Amino acid sequence: MITRHDLLDWLKSVDSKLSQKMMIVAVGGTALTLLGLKESTRDVDFCISKEYFAEFKKAAVSERFVVDLFQEGYIFAVQLPKDYTEKAETVHFSGKRLLLKTLSVEDIILTKTARFNNRDIEDIKAVVASRKVELKDLRKRFLQILETYAGREEDYTYHFDLVMKIFFGEK
Repeated sequence: MITRHDLLDWLKSVDSKLSQKMMIVAVGGTALTLLGLKESTRDVDFCISKEYFAEFKKAAVSERFVVDLFQEGYIFAVQLPKDYTEKAETVHFSGKRLLLKTLSVEDIILTKTARFNNRDIEDIKAVVASRKVELKDLRKRFLQILETYAGREEDYTYHFDLVMKIFFGEK
């Protein structure tokens, strides 16, 4: 398992190999671990712009853990709205080239909602237990994502309804 300390040490190494400044956005368990909402993660997941993707990918090679990279806010079947980086939370990091962010709590919940396996359910539970989630914002964001969802919309909507019922008592 990969701890927050492991992630930050590895990112310092990656940072030292980069030739230019760039922003990376942690997603999934990586985001939760960096936010201190989860003790560790199984793999490393980041979203990065197409412009910096190749350089970051080359610098981010790791023999210790699996690194999954996504481009332009497209995470599995979820295409996040263009403002996902603006809504993302900045993580204090001592690197010179990397601006490190995590998805917003709403975007974490909604990307976890798409797959909605047992691990995703536990992750959503951790977010809801530790952070204030504005239901109005969550619903609005869900509808934005649903417009571009690449999977079965019926499944995503069903999962979202379950999240609203289980975690927020909504019907």
